[in-house]
Amino acid sequence: MDTSMVEVPEFFICPISLQIMKDPVTTISGITYDRESIEYWLFKNHNTICPVTKQPLPRDSDLTPNHTLRRLIQAWCTVNAAYGIDRIPTPKPPLSKFYVLNLVRDLWLPNLQLKTLQKLEGIAVENDRNKIYLVEAGIVKALTSFIVSCHRKRKTDGLEEALSLFYLIRGLLGQEKAAPLSENEEIMDSLTWVLGFDGVLDHVALKMHAAYALKEVTKKTNSSTLAKLKPEFFNKIVRVLREGSSQQGINALLHVILNTCPRGRNRIMMIEAGAVFELIELELRIPEKKTTELILGILYHLCSCADGRAQLLNHAAGIAVITRRILKVSNTADDRAILIIALICKYSGTNGVLQEMLRVGTVVKLCMVLQADCASYLKDKAKGILRTHFDVWKDSPCIDLPTLTRYTR
Repeated sequence: MDTSMVEVPEFFICPISLQIMKDPVTTISGITYDRESIEYWLFKNHNTICPVTKQPLPRDSDLTPNHTLRRLIQAWCTVNAAYGIDRIPTPKPPLSKFYVLNLVRDLWLPNLQLKTLQKLEGIAVENDRNKIYLVEAGIVKALTSFIVSCHRKRKTDGLEEALSLFYLIRGLLGQEKAAPLSENEEIMDSLTWVLGFDGVLDHVALKMHAAYALKEVTKKTNSSTLAKLKPEFFNKIVRVLREGSSQQGINALLHVILNTCPRGRNRIMMIEAGAVFELIELELRIPEKKTTELILGILYHLCSCADGRAQLLNHAAGIAVITRRILKVSNTADDRAILIIALICKYSGTNGVLQEMLRVGTVVKLCMVLQADCASYLKDKAKGILRTHFDVWKDSPCIDLPTLTRYTR
C-alpha cells in the first residue's frame, strides 16, 4: 500500500507498527492498536504493559474489535483508490475461548479424536493467542492422556498430530494454567516408546516432537519418578543420538540426559548404554555452540564415575575433543571442559593419559587459560592441574619450560 501521495489520518496509524491498521482492536487501557502488532507485543515479546500509557496490560486481557474505526479505514481506502490505496479486507473474527474449550473436550471422545486433533493443530498454527486459549482449556492434560492411550493400545492414529501440538505449545508449558506433563507417570514410558519408531509415519518429526515433550517432562518431574527410569529409556535416547535426528531434536534429547544426570543410578545406566562414546562422536559431527555446551555438561557428570572416565579415555579422540573446545566456544564450555580435564587428571591421571594430554595440546591450552580472560576459579583449577603434574610435563619438547615454571609457581 503506497501512501506517499496522500495524507493518512493520524488515528488510522497503529502506535506500534506505524502502519495503517488492518484489524484495529482497543485494549483495556483505551488505546487502539492493530491486532497483529499488539498480539506480537503481548505474546511474542512477553510484555505486560500498554506501550503507550505504560499501564498494566495482562496477556489474557480482552482486545475489543474497533469495528467503527475499521469501517472508516476501509471507506477511506476506497475513496483514495485512485492513489493506489488498496482496501483492507474485513478481518476474520478471532476464535472464542468457548469454541476452543469445546474442541478440547471433544478430544476425550474416541470417535472424534483424529478430526479434533487436526482442527486443534490448525488452530495452534495460526497465532499465539490461540495457543494460550488451548493451554487454558486443558489441552496439555488431554494430549497427555491421548498419547498414553496410544502407547497402551500400540496404535499410532493421531499420534503425529498430538505430538506436533505439544511442540507448537512448548513455549507455554511452564505457565501456571498448563497442567504439568509429569502429572501422568506413564507419559515417560509412552514418549520413550515413540523414540523407538522407525519407518512409520514421519518418524523423524515424531522423534523430534517426542524429544521436546520428554525435555519438558524431565525438567518438571519429581525425583522419585526420575529414580524409576529403566535402562531402555537411556538405550533408546543413545540410539537416536547415534543414528541422528534434527539439530533441535538432538539438543532436546541432550537436555533430557542432562536433566536426569544428577542421580547416580541414571549416570550408570547412561554409561552402560554407551553414552560417553556417542557424545564424543556427536561432538565430532556437530560442533555447534549450544550442542557443545550440553555435551560437555553431560560428560562432566559422567566423568564423575570411573567407568565414564574410562569410556572417554578409550575413545581415540576423547581428550582431544575436550581440549579443542577450551577457549573456542563459550565461558560455559570452558567451565565444563576444564573441570572434565581436572577429574581425569585427579582420578585417572596415569602416565599414558598425561602423555596423551601433552600430545593433543591439553597442557598448552591450560597455559593459555592462565593468560586468557577467564574466571579466576578456572585459572586456579588450570594452575592446580599444571602444578600437580609439573614433574611429568616439564621435560617435554612440546612445552616451553620457563613458561610452565612461571605459571605453576
